[in-house]
Amino acid sequence: MVKTSQYQLSEDSQEQSLVLWFNEIGINDIELVGGKNASLGEMIRQLTPRGVNVPTGFATTAHAYRYFIESAGLEEQLRSLFADLDVEDVNNLRQKGRKARDLLLHTPFPQELRTAIAQAYEVLCRQYNPDTDVAVRSSATAEDLPDASFAGQQETYLNVRGVRGVLAACHRCFASLFTDRAISYRYTKGFDHLSIALAVGVQKMVRSDLASSGVMFSIDTETGFQNAALITAAYGLGENVVQGAVNPDEYYVFKPTLKTGHSPILDKKLGSKELQMVYDDGSKFTKNIPVPGVLRNRFVLNDDEILQLGRWACLIEDHYSQVRGTYSPMDIEWAKDGITNQLFIVQARPETVQSQKNQTVLRNYRFRGIGNKGQGIRERGEENINGEQGGIPTPLVTGRAVGEAIAHGKVKVILDVARIDRFETGDVLVTDRTDPDWEPVMKRASAIVTNSGGRTCHSAIIARELGVPAIVGCNDATEVLRTGQEVTVSCAEGEEGKVYPGLIPFEIEENNIEDLPCTRTQILMNVGNPQEVFSLSAIPSDGVGLARTEFIIANYIQTHPMALLYFDSLEDEFAKSKIAQMTALYNDKPSYFVEKLAQGISRIAATFYPKPVIVRMSDFKSNEYANLLGGKQFEPKEENPMLGWRGAARYYDEGYKEGFALECKAIEQVRGKMGLTNVIPMIPFCRTPEEGRLVLEEMAHNGLRQGENGLQVYVMCELPNNVILASQFAEIFDGFSIGSNDLTQLTLGIDRDSALVAKLFDERSQGVKQMILLAIQAAKKHNRKIGICGQAPSDYPEFARFLVEAGIDSISLNPDSVLKTILEIAEVEKEIGD
Repeated sequence: MVKTSQYQLSEDSQEQSLVLWFNEIGINDIELVGGKNASLGEMIRQLTPRGVNVPTGFATTAHAYRYFIESAGLEEQLRSLFADLDVEDVNNLRQKGRKARDLLLHTPFPQELRTAIAQAYEVLCRQYNPDTDVAVRSSATAEDLPDASFAGQQETYLNVRGVRGVLAACHRCFASLFTDRAISYRYTKGFDHLSIALAVGVQKMVRSDLASSGVMFSIDTETGFQNAALITAAYGLGENVVQGAVNPDEYYVFKPTLKTGHSPILDKKLGSKELQMVYDDGSKFTKNIPVPGVLRNRFVLNDDEILQLGRWACLIEDHYSQVRGTYSPMDIEWAKDGITNQLFIVQARPETVQSQKNQTVLRNYRFRGIGNKGQGIRERGEENINGEQGGIPTPLVTGRAVGEAIAHGKVKVILDVARIDRFETGDVLVTDRTDPDWEPVMKRASAIVTNSGGRTCHSAIIARELGVPAIVGCNDATEVLRTGQEVTVSCAEGEEGKVYPGLIPFEIEENNIEDLPCTRTQILMNVGNPQEVFSLSAIPSDGVGLARTEFIIANYIQTHPMALLYFDSLEDEFAKSKIAQMTALYNDKPSYFVEKLAQGISRIAATFYPKPVIVRMSDFKSNEYANLLGGKQFEPKEENPMLGWRGAARYYDEGYKEGFALECKAIEQVRGKMGLTNVIPMIPFCRTPEEGRLVLEEMAHNGLRQGENGLQVYVMCELPNNVILASQFAEIFDGFSIGSNDLTQLTLGIDRDSALVAKLFDERSQGVKQMILLAIQAAKKHNRKIGICGQAPSDYPEFARFLVEAGIDSISLNPDSVLKTILEIAEVEKEIGD
């Protein structure tokens, strides 16, 4: 680490220093060197010894900036300039900003400051090489605060070389304290323009122009889920990711089991990564070049690099949480050196949105029914197995959702920031990308939609701070959407944001969870879509009573497992072409099924870890399997698939056992490699105890041996035979989950899909209730857990009361029923006592 006696100063002398090295400063020195520089110094001093790589450098101080301003008499001129500032008037804001910047740029640095910067840079050059390449970054004293990010408000210059270049870049950084966006942001946040000083960080460049870079958050940016780190990555220098110029790769890592030595990569999404920022030939600092197709179609980071960055995110978050004495999620920039192949952390600041939210109030945006009977919009969580939602029109464009909200408005397509004066309050801003220059109008938008950008770019950060829903990375939004068009922008349906035509009615529901009662009966949730599951983490529950693998297979895998195993023999050329396209990143096609299923399951398991998550193995009917890509070739045509080749009967059958082996491998990967041992696999539609033993043998053959590594296996109790022979099933399985839909159907002899007899289908029928009561009694007698995962407790409070009185261990509910059912069950338990 560079350090000379010239800079080894006492605290008093530090405050009068013009330049300080990073290893002389720490997180308590924000007023001295700005938030960015203080954080770099903190990491170099405290985290570099623990293996976190941070490039060295130095900082000009707040004193240096104030010395510059005072020695030239600029404060009085600036105060006079801003006396009649009107940030709501875009032209007034532009005029004031331009004059303030010109005033600073046309005022020379004092000689003492020029000398101090030049000497420090020359020390760097002696350590590395003449004309060492550096990043010159602005670092304001009101920046990177826990409640205000100031993201992108001042300038950064990359690949700066030579004393003259460094001095010029520092001068421009000083002037950038008065960019239009910085002036507007300070005014919005209530900061006095002249109470803030501008420090500059001069940091050795990481040659990510030859490799990759990106941003990571130690918290989920949209839901506030604290146990997942989000990492984004693109080729080249990091400004493209920060500014939203590219759609980067995204990776999620689960922090708790990462810390215990496991490899929990929960998700990987391929970004388009069209551009790569590299060094220019000298006429400019940097330039963008197209990324070759072969690189765009592969992940930027390998698994080891993803996990390394995840571990560093944990170290950084834990350190800052300890220093601040409270949980402190972090926003971190990283870079990979293309010469040494080493990873580096180049910035770290507090996350400023989710960490400030009221954690005791749940806010939920949902569409409400419209039109005539039968044309209402389904509420969230009521999708059918193919993810379709009744009543909602097809979206016009989709992208990455920022902010869990819904908004209405008229589209305003603006492609040039010079035209933002045409924007009216309440419009939906549609543009190519919303870098921080757009901030003065972002706060007036009802929503923001962009062609490019990822969920960690500066514009996404500002949109979250302002509480404005945004959809980034839509690719063609400016071509599809038209100025004046009325639209609904929805970021409340998971990670995919959607722009719908027209003004769809919606409502906002708020629930205070601070004083919810505790219940003896466990309250679990039914979960299908892993992309929405992080948002469920704030709902009080005891885990998941039913995670549906069918949803993951139908919506994210889309392919029949046997079609992947026997890809070369596929007869359907369309399916074969589609599967080849979907599995292009995989050396062998079955691993596509295993990884995608494991990722879907792991997201659900991680959300509720270490609480139990009961994962039902696939329970498609043969006609539903046939609808998967390549499925028709491997499925029989049955007259009554509901009572045919489904559930356990498939798992040991020669026609599907190889497909079931892939399901087992996915579960084994989640429990073993990722460390999510809270997953409990559950076997559906198991007709006899003998069939149960065959399934367990098949599972053991595929790495899931009951009892090993704490593995429990549950069985669905949904057939009359499951109830009649409950004592025998209890000898084989570790627990039961009552499937009230099938149990009602088979007890009453009713096809639940037939409109002709639908009125007779009722879980509250005396015969059905008697079957459930017998099942609960048998499970209790044999000391086995028993719960219910059907729809009835969500729909009928009196049915939930019956279950509690019968002594059931757990009730698994749709997420939107949990809070009201907790209150109802607490009241029942109070009435019946112990």
